[in-house]
Amino acid sequence: MKAIRYTDYQTFPQIVDVDKPTAGPGEVVLKVAASGACHSDVAVFNDFVEGTNPLCAPQFTLGHEVSGWADEIGDGVDGIERGAAYVVYGPVGCGYCRFCMIGQDTFCENVAEVGYLGIGLGRDGGMAEYVVVPARNLVPLGDADPVKASALADAGLTPYHAIKLALPKLNKAGSSALVIGLGGLGLLAVQILKAMTGATIIATDTKEEALRTAEKYGAVTVASGDDQAAKIRELTGGRGVDAVFDMVGIGPTVETAMKTVAKQGRVSIVGLGSAGSDYGWQWYKEPHEAELVKTYWGTLPELGELVSLLQQGHLEPQYTTYSLDEGLDAYQKLVDGQVAGRAIIVPNERF
Repeated sequence: MKAIRYTDYQTFPQIVDVDKPTAGPGEVVLKVAASGACHSDVAVFNDFVEGTNPLCAPQFTLGHEVSGWADEIGDGVDGIERGAAYVVYGPVGCGYCRFCMIGQDTFCENVAEVGYLGIGLGRDGGMAEYVVVPARNLVPLGDADPVKASALADAGLTPYHAIKLALPKLNKAGSSALVIGLGGLGLLAVQILKAMTGATIIATDTKEEALRTAEKYGAVTVASGDDQAAKIRELTGGRGVDAVFDMVGIGPTVETAMKTVAKQGRVSIVGLGSAGSDYGWQWYKEPHEAELVKTYWGTLPELGELVSLLQQGHLEPQYTTYSLDEGLDAYQKLVDGQVAGRAIIVPNERF
């Protein structure tokens, strides 16, 4: 079968022929419906060098935002129906530490023994015709569109997790939230905030098209520029924003977040940022008791909650689809900053 593989450090991926996987005990082989191309993939094949993260060392098949239909069910697996559609929870931990026991494999305490971070991150992922995954990582989709659902596995789950952690700041009258960066994650963050809170949602970006899309989802928008922070604070009556979600994570966006957050507010850095882009924290200029935190991906139960939001019609991921043969073109567009929303590879159109 065909697969898009990460073959060496700082090397653009390749389409190669590999053997179709088989299901071991506790595993399921999915016929892949969709797999999202992510900026973290680009970080892996563009930026990683030997020693950056041994758990993501080449070679492996990319793709950690995956959905598909159960094709082969391994021994000891119950509750999975052949031909039914599922979305994959990407992180894979040991399964028995205190974090994995609650479905938070992202913080697995025995990850070194596991040997990889997750599906498409050290272990073969979904940029292929078939992928094998642990059965416990599958969330049933029912009649939800598996192509749309694939975006939930990371682009949806990552902001959802950050928003859930910030809910104490938002579940009060007159609260406000700011989303910085309106790519695939940012636009889903606006929709999640709309579905889960009564907060005034403010969104900012450099792209006019992204701002108009955010407005469609219920956000008040502010374009980037010299007076960006002042305009955002004006929308809150000068008080500042209760919860800021920075989907970019570079020095200038962190600075905007800290200039606009309210006293006792919360800034969540969700975006990966880039090396060498720093923010100079100073005690005297920061809002008192404002929290500045980094969040990471999300939990298995949260992915199930996201699927419910999709089934109920609250989420409409923005994406462009590509065939598996077009997958390298999709990655090149991602590298060049030419992807609006999400680039989703569709290896198979039906079971």
